[in-house]
Amino acid sequence: MSLKKGRSKTATALLLLGAAYCLLPVLWVLIASSKSSGELFSTFTLAPSTHLFDNLADLSGYRDGLYWRWMANTALYAGVGAAASTLISAMAGFALAKFDFPGKSAVFNVILAGVLVPGVLLAIPQYLLLAKVGMTNTYWAVLLPSFISPYGIYLARIFAAASVPTEILEASRIDGAGDWRTFGTVVLPMMRTGLVTVFLFQFVAVWNNFMLPYIMLGDDRLYPITVGLNGLLNQGANQPAMYTAVVTGALVSIIPLIALFLTLQRYWQVDLAAGGVKA
Repeated sequence: MSLKKGRSKTATALLLLGAAYCLLPVLWVLIASSKSSGELFSTFTLAPSTHLFDNLADLSGYRDGLYWRWMANTALYAGVGAAASTLISAMAGFALAKFDFPGKSAVFNVILAGVLVPGVLLAIPQYLLLAKVGMTNTYWAVLLPSFISPYGIYLARIFAAASVPTEILEASRIDGAGDWRTFGTVVLPMMRTGLVTVFLFQFVAVWNNFMLPYIMLGDDRLYPITVGLNGLLNQGANQPAMYTAVVTGALVSIIPLIALFLTLQRYWQVDLAAGGVKA
C-alpha cells in the first residue's frame, strides 16, 4: 500500500512539473504584455505592470488595425480548413472502416505513411503545384492544403470502427435510407466525439501553422497571425517598441484557442457521462 502511495505521489509530482513547464511561458507572456518597451528589457521580474491597455491600443493602431485583419484571416483559415478537413476525414474514415473495396489496405497504408511525413516537407511541393495554376498569394493557397489531414482520416477510421455498429447501418439500409442519408443522419451523430477531436486538432494545427502561409503568401493583408507577428518581430531590431506589440499580439492570439477548447470540452463531458450511464 505504501509503495502504491509513493508511486502516486511521484506521478503527481511529475504531472505538476509538466504543467508548470507548459504554463510558465504563458504566464510570462501574460506578464510581459503588461509592460512598456522600456520595462520589458530593463528588468526581469514576474510582477505585472500597468501598460496592457496601452499596448493593445498601439497594436490595434498599427497600420489601421492590420493585426485584427491577421486575426480574421487566421480564423478563416483555421475555421474553414478544420471544418472541411473534419468532414473529409469523417467520410474517408467511415469508408475505410465500414466498406470493402479493392485497394483498401493500400489506401490505408498510404494514409499511415502520410501521418509520418512532417507537413513542413510538403510546403515546397504544394507551393510549386499551386504556382502552376496561379493560386499562390490567395486565400486558397492556405486553405486547400489544410483540407486533407492524414492524421484526421486515421482517427476518424478508428472512431468509426469503434462507435458505428454494422447492425445499425444494416437496419438503416433496410428502412430504405441511402448511403448519404445514413452517413448524415446516423453515422455523423454517432461519431460526434471523435469528430470534435479531429476538428480541434486540425484547427489548432492550422491556427499555429507558419511555414505554409509564409511560403505561399506575399501580400501582408493575407497573412495569418503567425506570419504577421514574425514580420513585426523582424522590425523589432530597428524599432524596439515592436517587441511589446509582438508579445501582446501573441497573448491575444491564444485567447480564441482557449475559448474553443472550453466550448468543445462539454461534448467530451456529455459523452463520457453517457458512457458511464450505459455501463
